Amino acid sequence: SIENFQPLFPPPNFSSSPAFFSTLIISPEIRISPFSLLSFLCFLLLLRFLQTVLSVILLENMANSASGMAVSDECKLKFLELKSKRNYRFIIFKIENQTVVVEKLGNPDETYEDFTESLPADECRYAVFDFDFITEENCQKSKIFFIAWSPDTSRVRSKMVYASSKDRFKRELDGIQVELQATDPSEMSLDIVKSRAL
Repeated sequence: SIENFQPLFPPPNFSSSPAFFSTLIISPEIRISPFSLLSFLCFLLLLRFLQTVLSVILLENMANSASGMAVSDECKLKFLELKSKRNYRFIIFKIENQTVVVEKLGNPDETYEDFTESLPADECRYAVFDFDFITEENCQKSKIFFIAWSPDTSRVRSKMVYASSKDRFKRELDGIQVELQATDPSEMSLDIVKSRAL
């Protein structure tokens, strides 16, 4: 009943119960000293602090890894040849030992279908493609596409590395006109490329 209700933590009587400061009474059978309670709270705070520190360290390591990604000289040289001399239709790049390197060069007579078939089905890649098209005014033009290929079936760590290094790598390729990101072949179909070029 309400008359017999006993609160879990009865209010302390500071005038008549100085022992309250040495022992916290939860029930007649269980007594917890304030020191033990304080120690437990400190332990929880320490765990929270360590969790925060580990999270910061992990983020810093990821940032350092991305910013430390090197780009081979061949990548920049072959891109310049594609842009100025049109020696290649496309270039596929991959990350190998913390360095972006050239994996494949497409001949000028190769098609967009040849390019898409050259991309691995379950691994991430960067690529550039020199796309020729005709405008509505019947003018022949071309645009250089940068394509970030990150298929759903690729490894999570690989996706993270390629995503965090993309902007760093793009800055090395002066002349990119259109960027396209795809996780599935349908996201980089020829129709989509044409619509982005116009």
